[in-house]
Amino acid sequence: MTELAHTMEEAIVAAFESHRDPFRAEGMSAYMKNRFPFLGINSPMRRQLAQIVLSALPRPDHRDLADFARLCWERPEREYQYAAIDQLRKGSRRLPVSFLGELRWMIVTKPWWDSCDPLSGTVAGGIVRRFPESASVMEGWICDPILWLRRAALLHQLKWKESCDQDRLFRFCVLTMEEKDFFIRKAIGWALRQHARVAPDDVTHFLMEHRPRLSGLSFREAAKHLDLR
Repeated sequence: MTELAHTMEEAIVAAFESHRDPFRAEGMSAYMKNRFPFLGINSPMRRQLAQIVLSALPRPDHRDLADFARLCWERPEREYQYAAIDQLRKGSRRLPVSFLGELRWMIVTKPWWDSCDPLSGTVAGGIVRRFPESASVMEGWICDPILWLRRAALLHQLKWKESCDQDRLFRFCVLTMEEKDFFIRKAIGWALRQHARVAPDDVTHFLMEHRPRLSGLSFREAAKHLDLR
């Protein structure tokens, strides 16, 4: 672990622990189906506290960020994982292609949609966009037995807009469209809905072609802003 990663963790822990709110924490945990304990710190306060305590420190490089994330993942309360994700999103343009291995570990460790989605759409997606050859990693994730990696592969182009590799998106949707899992079905619909903002005709054609195989959830989510009456 780098020295800066430890310093970052210590600063975050000191700030967060002084703002514990047990009553709010109970509700936040219930919202996440009691999968994780919480400190009871909402997102604006969490980001404000992190900004205050981390702004005085040197800018972390990718090794610092990887180690900081590992330290945050070791802590039970979910806000620490959120704090790591915030820093990864902030520094995503500095992450090398090798960081996809770290992201894989984060996605499959303490997995749930609240960590998978930002790690996929912003962080992993940003790396693959800057290093197109790393799309091969997504090809592996879409076939992985761990559903959170399949969801991540479906969502990694979520913010690409006109740069989206449509063939890859449609192919990934075809590979997963007969799955029964809610999180996969929802991800298919979400990814297609986002792409429909820039390619509505192509998404409409895809939906009509594959409607018999698509789940109702995937179809409804994808067609939300399309005229498919």
